[in-house]
Amino acid sequence: MPDSGPIEGEIRQLLTNAFHPETLVVSNDSAMHSGHAGDDGSGESHFSVIIRADAFEGVSRLQRQREVLAALGDIPGQRVHAFAIKALAPAEPLPENA
Repeated sequence: MPDSGPIEGEIRQLLTNAFHPETLVVSNDSAMHSGHAGDDGSGESHFSVIIRADAFEGVSRLQRQREVLAALGDIPGQRVHAFAIKALAPAEPLPENA
């Protein structure tokens, strides 16, 4: 895995501290959006996350999204242009790309 940037590392740390996930995949998708809207040239403008944790058991998809966004503070929407979230309970299968 290539070295992660400071925002990617912060995302990993915040989500690990908040949810103690059994699975956490943080993908920096910025290269796929180079030159597009929101690309600030930092190489850390677009991310996607797959997180599977006990904390999401019995929680609606919308509430899971809210909890992840709350844990990340000002990163999504302010420091990062785009942020996709797939939050899963332990019994839910991981996507094939995880």
